[in-house]
Amino acid sequence: MDKFVVLDGLVAPLDRANVDTDAIIPKQFLKSIKRSGFGPNAFDEWRYMDVGQPGQDSSNRPLNPQFVLNQPQFQGASVLLTRKNFGCGSSREHAPWALLDYGFRAIIAESFADIFFNNCFKNGILPIVLPAPLVDRLFMETLATPGYRLTIDLPNQVIRKPDGEAIPFDVDASRKECLINGWDDIGLTLRHADAIHAYEDRRRHEQPWLYNK
Repeated sequence: MDKFVVLDGLVAPLDRANVDTDAIIPKQFLKSIKRSGFGPNAFDEWRYMDVGQPGQDSSNRPLNPQFVLNQPQFQGASVLLTRKNFGCGSSREHAPWALLDYGFRAIIAESFADIFFNNCFKNGILPIVLPAPLVDRLFMETLATPGYRLTIDLPNQVIRKPDGEAIPFDVDASRKECLINGWDDIGLTLRHADAIHAYEDRRRHEQPWLYNK
């Protein structure tokens, strides 16, 4: 997966609590496990005026002008600002796939559903938990300031606002290391590729009958 070190991103404010994974990526789009191609259907039922179907070209579908991600000032956002319990509902990993494919690399919220929270780290998205008053203030500033951007510095675990204020955040040390280095679960395993190959060679020599066809 792509490394996450420092992100300077436009912020999109999704002012909703308890956003579940079926809202993030509706169930009819769960027919692929390619991890890509889900971006056009992220928040599908809120984003479009019609009902989307798998394999449908979404480029000409009628957009809901009231939905925040369809508003011109938030096009190209890579930081999603939202409320408590984001990613609740089913455990589908397609939810972070859809958000990442849309373009989000970081999500700031008051809290996250546990499985979604874990899946974000495994797919290159940084979920950041901040206290409700801080989230409230970020919403106010985002809505009041066209082109509002945040710089998220993962090595130093700080969010820098346009006015220079620095907001610290917590992140597990092992997850931080994986994001900075771009290691998903497969990448973590491949760090030990030499040892794995050596073990396989030794076992093939010591127990050849296991490999006879």
